[in-house]
Amino acid sequence: MMGLGMMIGAGVFIGIGITIAEVGPGGVILTFALNGLIALFTAMSFAELSSAIPRAGGAYNFARIAFGRGPSFLAGWMEWFASSVAGSLYAVVFATYTLDFCNQLGLLDWLGMSMATAVRIVAIATAGLFLYINYRGASETGKVGAFFTLGQMLFVLGIAVAGIVVAAVDPQRLENFRFFLPNGWGRLLATMGFVYVAFEGFEVIAQTGDEAIEPKRNIPKAMIYSVAIAAVTYVLVSFATVVAVKSDPGEPAAWRWIGQFGETGFGKAVERLLPFGSVLVTLAVIFSSTSALNATIYSGTRASYALGRDRMMPAAFSRISHKRKTPYVALMFTGLIVLVVAGALPITDVGSCASMMFLFLFFLVNLCVVKVRLNMGDELDYGFLIPLFPVPPLVAIACQALMAVHLGTMSYLAWTIAPIWVVSGVVLYWTYSRSRAIATADEIQVFEERRAEAPPAGGYRVMVAVANPVNALELVQGTYKLCGAKGASVELLHMVPVPDQVPLSDAKRYMLEGREAMVETMLYLAPLFPISTTLRYCRNIARGIVSAVREKHVNMLIMGWHGLARRHHFTLGSTVDPVIERSPCDVVVLKDCGGNREFRRVLVPLAGGPNGALALEIASILAHPQDGEVVAFTVARSGSSFDVEQFVEQTRHRLHVPPQRLSTRSIPASDVVSAILSEAEDYDLVVIGSTAEPWIYQMGRRTVPDVVAQRCRRPLVMVKAASGIRSWIKRWI
Repeated sequence: MMGLGMMIGAGVFIGIGITIAEVGPGGVILTFALNGLIALFTAMSFAELSSAIPRAGGAYNFARIAFGRGPSFLAGWMEWFASSVAGSLYAVVFATYTLDFCNQLGLLDWLGMSMATAVRIVAIATAGLFLYINYRGASETGKVGAFFTLGQMLFVLGIAVAGIVVAAVDPQRLENFRFFLPNGWGRLLATMGFVYVAFEGFEVIAQTGDEAIEPKRNIPKAMIYSVAIAAVTYVLVSFATVVAVKSDPGEPAAWRWIGQFGETGFGKAVERLLPFGSVLVTLAVIFSSTSALNATIYSGTRASYALGRDRMMPAAFSRISHKRKTPYVALMFTGLIVLVVAGALPITDVGSCASMMFLFLFFLVNLCVVKVRLNMGDELDYGFLIPLFPVPPLVAIACQALMAVHLGTMSYLAWTIAPIWVVSGVVLYWTYSRSRAIATADEIQVFEERRAEAPPAGGYRVMVAVANPVNALELVQGTYKLCGAKGASVELLHMVPVPDQVPLSDAKRYMLEGREAMVETMLYLAPLFPISTTLRYCRNIARGIVSAVREKHVNMLIMGWHGLARRHHFTLGSTVDPVIERSPCDVVVLKDCGGNREFRRVLVPLAGGPNGALALEIASILAHPQDGEVVAFTVARSGSSFDVEQFVEQTRHRLHVPPQRLSTRSIPASDVVSAILSEAEDYDLVVIGSTAEPWIYQMGRRTVPDVVAQRCRRPLVMVKAASGIRSWIKRWI
């Protein structure tokens, strides 16, 4: 009800007349139908994120988890303004239609002021009333909203049914669609951007995460159902508006006649459709605009409350009324924006500003759903997942960007006010919020960090992820050889395992083992390489490691693995799998390579590709420097065209062993895994490239490298090579 209440309002009553004037009778239907599809894609993004992160704050919470504090503040800042400006629009729509109806009845003859001034006064008074209703609490807000929403749906659907009946009785009226797109397709994106505010109801549902019952199930349903119902309603009402007017001889075409009235064109058309059309339209506007106003005030208040709760804005914004249990300070400042905008801006510019801000906001949320699914899909509990992911959010991103650009042709003021608000948010964040924001459990926290005294400028960087003292000693020998060959500096990383139920303020109790591991490692490596250390916390260790790799611009990540996957849907483990997939650098995973082992015979199973080339290079570095032998091994199968000798020749410039100590071997076999494991029995070390497929697509089946890694009884190294543009995207985007 809150979603529909926010949607079915000004989008119909203001948008239809203006849209018909711009794109004609067919264009108005296409505008709402295509917008409904794009809104459905974005609603699915909100539904997925809301089902996993059901908290008040909506887009602010999503951006906080996906991109960190800065973008999250900007999302909350935009959502607050967008909802508040939309509330102003609905207050002005209510006042415009109500006073116009009263004026037609001659009830305003005594009025000693202009109609424009009267509209502003009534809009401000109406907004004030619904600010008070919101102050009384979420329950009161929902009850009032549900009442007005039921009323608006009955009136709006009544108009739609009347249009269908009239068209069935008098098919001649379908001739109104003869000039389907009289001005071509060019203006369609502009009108879509202008009326996009009509679909901005589902986002208010995301604000109810703290107050809804069974949010993981109910919030996604409410979002998708409300968008579907609104889209169908808009298309039917647009159709009814076009067929409502039967042009008499000498009159302009029906769509031109409707369009000449602008924002009141819908009302004029309904007056021609029904005997008491003006009364019906006025009642529909009263119910629709007030229910939308009610919902937008609720949404804007919760967005600013979330900013105050996390100290992105002054703590006063998070104050809750002891009696009403509502965030009354956030409500007061939201009301201030609603009242100022309602009393100052023209209605077309108000609508365009609201649409522009929502386009910015939804663009960011669609980015968030992609980032969160790829980076945190294994640690969140979803109640809904987008089908055909990531196609819907990517399509929505492209369409919203185009609509935002074309919306400037409808209102230049929208492209002035919206960027000013965004820039002011950036300034506020850097001058106030950045230093005061409270850390959340989803964020990555840096507990301790020590830089090397003289790190090489722009040199090769190797990061070593150490978990405990035993793990650290196993990594030393491999790290020593790899860093020596690369002339690298070393970054030691330990992710502190703070249990979820323990506050971060008590994290020091869990740092001791990490510090000990780093000291053990530094005893061996510090005399030889510049070493930096960092102790961090992240709810998900893999995400914390990948984040550190990006931040430190690491060229190679070294980590240990003990051969067991702790969760059945991971191949190598809940940490190793996502790190291999998501790291934007070369990754080297060591298994049972500790102690003072000498690797005189090293086996490198090959099937081609960049991971195979890196495997050969790593094998040549780890092999004994005087008499180590590297064997490039392949299993010959029917239909395979891989030439191992040619591959080795192409890779020879990267290798660190003389040509006489590098050989190739190929054997025929039908079972590749068994052939590799059998061959490995005669070697001291196996170095194998990881699969090129993302781990998320491997669930339910195992690849050759993964099975070999798990079953091999010899020391083993698995490697993954950074790969051009894909790694660049992982690092920077």
